[in-house]
Amino acid sequence: MKTIRIIAVALALGTSAISAHAGNVLIVLSDSGHLDLKNGKDFKTGFYLNELMQPVEALIEAGHDITFSTPTGKAPTLDKSSVDKMYFGGDEAAMQKSIAMLDQLKLTSDSASPVISLARVEQIGYDHFDAVYVPGGHAPMHDLLVSRDLGKLFTNFHSKGKPTALACHGPIALLSALPDATTFTAQLEKGVSAKAGNWIYAGYKKTVISNQEEEIAKGLLNGGEMKFYPQTALEAAGGVYVSNETPWSPNVVTDRELITGQNPGSASAVAAELLQRLR
Repeated sequence: MKTIRIIAVALALGTSAISAHAGNVLIVLSDSGHLDLKNGKDFKTGFYLNELMQPVEALIEAGHDITFSTPTGKAPTLDKSSVDKMYFGGDEAAMQKSIAMLDQLKLTSDSASPVISLARVEQIGYDHFDAVYVPGGHAPMHDLLVSRDLGKLFTNFHSKGKPTALACHGPIALLSALPDATTFTAQLEKGVSAKAGNWIYAGYKKTVISNQEEEIAKGLLNGGEMKFYPQTALEAAGGVYVSNETPWSPNVVTDRELITGQNPGSASAVAAELLQRLR
């Protein structure tokens, strides 16, 4: 199994905190490097650097084992627009640390990436993992929201109350646990009333990047327009949306096993909450 073992990574990266009670955390990323927009336009994207690496650094420093996965086992793509110190509170050194760790992990390497497929995760056994984390970037809206393999994993974690953490656009992946996520999202894309069916997360309080924040940031799409916004989708599926009061301010919402963060600035707080659950 291509697992990032904590001792090896700690030695390679110079970290020293190794827990006697290490948990096994699965990190699921999109393996898409783009998002289809309206009118046939295409947006190059991937995962956000801080949304992945701030939790990864926190988990490693706390002594946990990490396994990286994508739907097909293809290496994920870094959204280059996220390589900006503003996502690290203006801290250039912190950003460079994340870049160095990402390089060390070889996560985006086509030939040496440690990622495994979600089918392989199922073969290993869901019981092997103590928690799951899904970072954002726009890419999860391309594939994770309709991934049947991810839906099976979430359903298993839900039945056992295992910590399920997601940040920014990441919570859109929760739609994968719908009875028919493909039809539901197709209805959203057409702008018709979407029928979710019996969703395991219906009634859960949760957050995701808000419609307001999407509108503020839509310039990133270079004139393109998303087919639908995550907030709208989660509300249509039966989720209870909880927003921050000021756009881009950190916001973390916890409800039962779910831990959701609203935006890039919420990633560290999501990691802190996840670490509390793993104690």
